[in-house]
Amino acid sequence: MAIDGGTRVVLVTGASRGIGAATARAFAAAGASVVLVARDEQRLGAVRDEIVAAGGTALAMPADVSELAATEGMVERTVGRFGRLDVAVNAAAAHGSRPRPLAEVPPGEFDAALAVTLRGTFLSMRAEIPAMITAGGGAIVNVSSTAGLRSISGLAGYVAAKRALIGLTESAALDYAAHGVRINAIAPGPIHTEQLDRAGAAAREHVARAVPAHRLGTVDEVAAAIRWLCDPEAAFVTGSTLVIDGGLLAGTPTFA
Repeated sequence: MAIDGGTRVVLVTGASRGIGAATARAFAAAGASVVLVARDEQRLGAVRDEIVAAGGTALAMPADVSELAATEGMVERTVGRFGRLDVAVNAAAAHGSRPRPLAEVPPGEFDAALAVTLRGTFLSMRAEIPAMITAGGGAIVNVSSTAGLRSISGLAGYVAAKRALIGLTESAALDYAAHGVRINAIAPGPIHTEQLDRAGAAAREHVARAVPAHRLGTVDEVAAAIRWLCDPEAAFVTGSTLVIDGGLLAGTPTFA
């Protein structure tokens, strides 16, 4: 994976698990130098070691993206180590909280959802974009959710953060399209992640039945879509939200 004759440099936040980890592995397998960012140092190191063992290049960088100094530092270290930043995937998000009606949500829990998912993405882009402009352009993908397009009861903080993230993506895309920085979002639907693993087989089967494709998506399928959005083949795509949901938001199948 090269751009202007050199290896692309990719920064992935939320890279210790799920979609973030799968995305980091996919870019590394394609030949990119990957910078991994997350709060969980142990799990982050495990993903880095896996990539390196497979012959890839990866740098693990424990950081909390809700903090300004951390996001500025992750980009400075990336450029200092690799000389540039070409791609950023902002997948960091607050861990899922227990579903409950809005009036029962502790304010701190709501704030935490916005701090990592929304503020963290804002701070990450604020640091990433200038580095990409200096490098001659780049691509950013922010990880939202189908819950950012169609609400889910009991998840006020999660829904608010993911919906606002789409607006943030569109605004930034307009700001920097003329600078050669493309900014898009993805909206995954039911994806087989650790959270669904913890819910159990019965819960997974229940969710899968609601999907027109009659199955859950995989983190590798989401990672493939992210890679395409960052590829030169998608050079005219910016300010868009790509839905990856097995047809869930398309409507109700006639013979469901």
